[in-house]
Amino acid sequence: MTGAGELVIVATPIGNLDDLSPRAAEALRTADAVACEDTRRTGRLLVHVGADAPVYVVVNEYSESSAITEIAGRIEAGETVVLVSDSGTPAVSDPGEVLVGALLDRGLPVRVVPGPSAVLAALVPSGLSVSRFCFEGFLPRKGAARSRRLEALADEERTIVLFEAPHRLRRSLTDLAAALGGDRSIALCRELTKLHEEVWRGSLDAAIALYGEREPRGEYVLVLAGAPGREDPSDTEIRAALQRHVDGGASTRDAAAAVAAELAVSRRRVYQLAVERT
Repeated sequence: MTGAGELVIVATPIGNLDDLSPRAAEALRTADAVACEDTRRTGRLLVHVGADAPVYVVVNEYSESSAITEIAGRIEAGETVVLVSDSGTPAVSDPGEVLVGALLDRGLPVRVVPGPSAVLAALVPSGLSVSRFCFEGFLPRKGAARSRRLEALADEERTIVLFEAPHRLRRSLTDLAAALGGDRSIALCRELTKLHEEVWRGSLDAAIALYGEREPRGEYVLVLAGAPGREDPSDTEIRAALQRHVDGGASTRDAAAAVAAELAVSRRRVYQLAVERT
């Protein structure tokens, strides 16, 4: 152990061990300590790269906050701590976000060794637009939070990427169809990079029918087409909306503000049309 310490975030395979990069393997072999979700699972990865048994710090959904002090202390003492998750990139729907934020707040160095990502591995072969997309992780499991998220996704114009567990897949497909429409295109990706990798493409209604007959197996990445873009309203439509508000007693200025909000157009454009009609 020499020099200043640091946290090194290392992406690990999402299924195929051959996807581990040489840089990632070297980082694991030379780490003073390894922060991980499951020591048994990470231990198998360390054996694969020929690393000596390290000092482990468990960082999972229950222990992440309590592990901050120990990890910060090790880095301040000059150690290199490698952070891994069970698969993929830490902090992306996995533990790590809280830890990274806390270390940066303390002025401690953090760097990343990039690698496998289930998000990109599903997005690229989905057949849907990859120019703009958003990652939503897992949907909230129940209640108002789930309803609000689904409502927001209904109007999202970017391609949407979600994670889902097999035992919740059917319910999520049904809820997504109700919120986004059953004809919305979807790619269902499972067992990515593994022997039985599958990318199924179709509509939400077709996916619901498929998994009404098939038992969901493995972890899923859902890639959904974004909502169709809304066409800008014509001047005629804007004038008609203005007239409704004015007939209802609104001033020209108030009518313009209301119509701009309703039709999602610039207030300047609406106000100009309002002035022209007076």
